[in-house]
Amino acid sequence: MEGEGATMICSMTGYGRREAAWMGGSVVAEIRAVNHRFCEVQARLPRYLATMEEEIKKSVQARCARGHIDVTVLVSGRTEGKKTASLDRELATQYYGVLRRLQREFRLSGAIDLALLAGFRDVVVVSEETETDRKLPGVVKRVVAGALSDLEAMRKREGAALAKEFKTRLTSIAAERAHIAARAPQVVEEAFERMKGRVAKLLDGPVPDQARLQQELAHFADRCDVTEELARLDSHLGQFGTLLAGREPVGRTMDFLLQELGREINTIGSKANDPVLAGHVIAVKGELEKLREQVQNIE
Repeated sequence: MEGEGATMICSMTGYGRREAAWMGGSVVAEIRAVNHRFCEVQARLPRYLATMEEEIKKSVQARCARGHIDVTVLVSGRTEGKKTASLDRELATQYYGVLRRLQREFRLSGAIDLALLAGFRDVVVVSEETETDRKLPGVVKRVVAGALSDLEAMRKREGAALAKEFKTRLTSIAAERAHIAARAPQVVEEAFERMKGRVAKLLDGPVPDQARLQQELAHFADRCDVTEELARLDSHLGQFGTLLAGREPVGRTMDFLLQELGREINTIGSKANDPVLAGHVIAVKGELEKLREQVQNIE
């Protein structure tokens, strides 16, 4: 297995944040990532920066292979723009008509004047058209790139911690595998002798064809042999250890190998049918389940 210093796997969870000063305020980029089967990126930006959304998504996808990733950009400070006031004439007419009906039906006094109508919501609307500073997109790109670097650093730190955990689990599995390999020949021999005794008891006399009997007993004992399963178990464990030092996303491959490891250890348990081996098989299953839970966090 590779040394711990060579570990390259990354977690899918992480957080990154960067901030830069801008026009008396600031530009803040926050990136949060959680587990996901694929790479799904959502970007939340001010409306006047909407044209940058696709570019930001692509920059994230170029550096993250899997995970649900939320990118939030907040801009505060002085904005250059102009305010405009507009009249909703149709709405004002409706308000005026309603007030006139109220006067007639309830015989109310008072004037329906400008101050009254202007006080109603949305009759006069003030809007601001923001003119984006030409330097702002560059600032946004810089803080997003910095937040993305922070995210990557955190994902790598968590990946290193998970790799350390994986190595501990793999060491435990290797120890149980050694116990299984040591016990397996005895299981085959005991199965042979046990069946031989049963046959002798059933015949209760001389065996008519001793050679044929030995052949059949040996064939039965071979059914308890787990040599091939142990070889495949070794292969899968070796591949899993190699993945810990890989530079490519390995989460899905690890998940597949864990399925294969589980299949081999189940076969060993069913073929051997031995209480001593069963204890080691159960121990391996427990370690595999813990690995499977943690692998769901790997990119």
